[in-house]
Amino acid sequence: MRYALTAALTMASVFLSASAQTNRIDAVRPDAPELAAYGKHAVGVQTLRLVNANQVDVVNTKAGEPNKMYDRPLTVEVWYPATLSADQKPQGEYQTVTRDGKTPTTLIGRAVRNAAPDRSSAPYPLVIISHGYPGNRFLLSHLAENLASKGYVTASIDHTDSTYSDQAAFGSTLLNRPLDQLFVLNELGRLGQASGFQKGLYDANNVGLIGYSMGGYGVVNTIGGGFSAEVMQSPLAPPNNLLAQRQAGNAAYIASMDTRIKAAVAIAPWGWNRGFWTAETLRGIRTPVLFMAGSADDVSGYQPGVRNIFEGASNAERYLLTFENANHNAAAPIPAPQEAWAPNAPFNHYADAVWDTARMNNIAQHFTTAFFGQLLKRDTGMQAYLNLVENARDGVYSVEQNGQPKADHTYWKGFANRTAQGLRLEHRKPGQ
Repeated sequence: MRYALTAALTMASVFLSASAQTNRIDAVRPDAPELAAYGKHAVGVQTLRLVNANQVDVVNTKAGEPNKMYDRPLTVEVWYPATLSADQKPQGEYQTVTRDGKTPTTLIGRAVRNAAPDRSSAPYPLVIISHGYPGNRFLLSHLAENLASKGYVTASIDHTDSTYSDQAAFGSTLLNRPLDQLFVLNELGRLGQASGFQKGLYDANNVGLIGYSMGGYGVVNTIGGGFSAEVMQSPLAPPNNLLAQRQAGNAAYIASMDTRIKAAVAIAPWGWNRGFWTAETLRGIRTPVLFMAGSADDVSGYQPGVRNIFEGASNAERYLLTFENANHNAAAPIPAPQEAWAPNAPFNHYADAVWDTARMNNIAQHFTTAFFGQLLKRDTGMQAYLNLVENARDGVYSVEQNGQPKADHTYWKGFANRTAQGLRLEHRKPGQ
């Protein structure tokens, strides 16, 4: 009887927890670090449908046969600083599906669909966001909205063959991630000069790049981490040596480095544990990069894994933010929608067994704001949020009664006492 009662109470607790979920992507917890807070701008959002003509159709290309070609469609969600009318409330919905590719879900955020852009401080820095495999353009929408409220234009890509709804051959993802990122940058650069809502809204010469998991894999390659020669023969690789165009040492690949990209954030980037890079091939990275990872990541790996990519990018200024004991879902995914709380639903696609998702989202928002603020907005005040004692547990919290730090205060800037536990931030300069 006791065990039956315990089981019933447990199920009731799970039900209540799931029911309490409102599918909001914009939660800022009371213990969130300072820079996680939303900025002064209202946020608008619009959807773009782009087409990259005459691309290799990896899904339908067979080894030893001519490459199949197609016009590759890419849907892009664009968030931006907005001006709201008196009857517009700072809230909006995103209609999408969960990880299973079929269960509908409605996400709630702060962006207003098709709101008028706020051009008062334009052009804004442009940030391009790339999801995992599978994923979709809303997987990092918490970060996209948050940055837009702080004076960025953020563009999140639905990567064809890699979304919840159209997941296909992995080889397509391997080839197309960096190609999609660069194509979207080029297209947005073109559209920013055209007559649509984008005209003059952002500076496509001042760009940040964010990627999670396979999106992070794409980021590493886009900014100079050329693929190793060994991986060309991997059973994972697409046919007909297609990855060679992004291989280290390839002159065309080297020429594709885009100086418009001034900073990058790579969250749990996949690839080291499958031989896609070596310490030598990672030396091509010269763009400043902030890595984020969980120390227990069993998908991308940590060491070996993300830490090796961080160490190998020795010609770039770089940071590594580690969530102790977090797995692959550290920092990036939105909180699991309520539909994912049902029995046998894909809750674990979004969640972590140790860390609260909203907590990790807030920490990612804080550090991305500091990193991009320093590099894309040239705000020197942001450096204080990055120049920290490496292990948060070693920081000393010592303040006066009025809250002013004492001489021996070394606790992480922007974090209230006892709230930086379980984090580590490492910093390396070029040549280290």
